Amino acid sequence: MKFVSWNVNGLRAVAGKGFADIFTSLDADFVCLQETKLQEGQIDMEFLGYQSYWNYAEKKGYSGTAVYTRHTPLSVRYGFGIPEHDTEGRVITLEYGSFFLVCAYVPNSQDGLRRLDYRMQWEDALRAHLTALDKSKPVIYCGDLNVAHEEIDLKNPATNHLNAGFSDEERAKFTELLAAGFTDSWRYQHPEEVKYSWWSYRMNARERNAGWRIDYFVVSNRLAEKIVATDIRNDIFGSDHCPVELDVTVLI
Repeated sequence: MKFVSWNVNGLRAVAGKGFADIFTSLDADFVCLQETKLQEGQIDMEFLGYQSYWNYAEKKGYSGTAVYTRHTPLSVRYGFGIPEHDTEGRVITLEYGSFFLVCAYVPNSQDGLRRLDYRMQWEDALRAHLTALDKSKPVIYCGDLNVAHEEIDLKNPATNHLNAGFSDEERAKFTELLAAGFTDSWRYQHPEEVKYSWWSYRMNARERNAGWRIDYFVVSNRLAEKIVATDIRNDIFGSDHCPVELDVTVLI
């Protein structure tokens, strides 16, 4: 099964940059999107053979997630069921016979880490959600996780220490998640490879490849040996992020 995750930074914007052709070329079983920045009814973008599920933020033009799938889920859940965490459209969970798929757009801690406290609470809720699911069946968790876990995951770790996305607290939460029974699929297959999935729009960062790896597929440990391939598609443009891919042997 092929899974793709992509922070599109506004689906209406990327729709004008060849999104439909890119979507078709990816030829994935599942395409998970983050930062769709939509309200219901603002776009009509369906693809033959796919069903789609959407979680919208209450705030207009903000956040939001979506999943396109070729396979009808047993159930769909939006958010965590925790009111203070479920107003920004950040999580969609699809259940299948042998696994759960969770698409998430993790909150950014923002300049000066002014939203770090909320981010820590959100991370705890997310980890509780994933570990509860994992007790039932394996989990495939993907999205813009807004953290570069190790120094290898960003171009300039020294100058970004304590900045949003590379604070000690955010990195520790990701470590805690992995310790709870999960595997970073890209790093599992590529332990020393440097490749990024996000670049600032400032200072020609993408042209200089001054990027961060903040988009992930994280899987239950018992799925790690079933990973066939992973990729970071930095050849694909249209957003400040590029898609990331996972090919894993699972049954529907």
